[in-house]
Amino acid sequence: MRGWPLAVRRDPARDSEPAGWLVVGLGNPGARYADTRHNVGRRVVERLAHRHGATLTDAKFNARFGRIDLGGQRVCLCAPMTYMNESGRAVVPLAGFFKIPPERVLVVYDDLDLPFGQIRVRADGGAGGHNGMHSLIGAFGTPAFPRVRIGIGRPPPGWDAADFVLARFGSDEAPRVDVTVDEAADIVEAVVRDGVDAAMNTFNRRA
Repeated sequence: MRGWPLAVRRDPARDSEPAGWLVVGLGNPGARYADTRHNVGRRVVERLAHRHGATLTDAKFNARFGRIDLGGQRVCLCAPMTYMNESGRAVVPLAGFFKIPPERVLVVYDDLDLPFGQIRVRADGGAGGHNGMHSLIGAFGTPAFPRVRIGIGRPPPGWDAADFVLARFGSDEAPRVDVTVDEAADIVEAVVRDGVDAAMNTFNRRA
């Protein structure tokens, strides 16, 4: 297995206290993408930051990130500032800086293959056609990192998948999206607190 081609050395001039987990919310930067289906993972990280009184700041890792404590563990929250298909360029250097191995990098992202509003936890796996996940797997050199998948459903007939994920949720979907983001934030906290396997056993049983 090859190493982390994009990892960087710790900078002793920076506050680089190791974190126990890196939680990444995938999405595209900028206001035009903020409420799109593709950015639901990013919204979860922003919700966690708000919930725990953290601020996500811009830094040299091409990401907005901040740190919180969950269950006595130090957690780094990350919202990449690269576009989706270059997510690895932001995430892997940040993981290297905090010395967090891939198996402690929890990625939250949208999934076309799950029904709208359904959430699933996985310990590892392929990209499933998701460009952000493809970038991360390539950058880490392994698919062995956990993820929280948030279902956005399939596009209606005649609607291209790329256009669908970059479109905003409909007004009828908005209330459910907000609930789903909260549920996903709860699941992230459970993964950090109890571990991936326990979270899978608890939350993947839900309909």
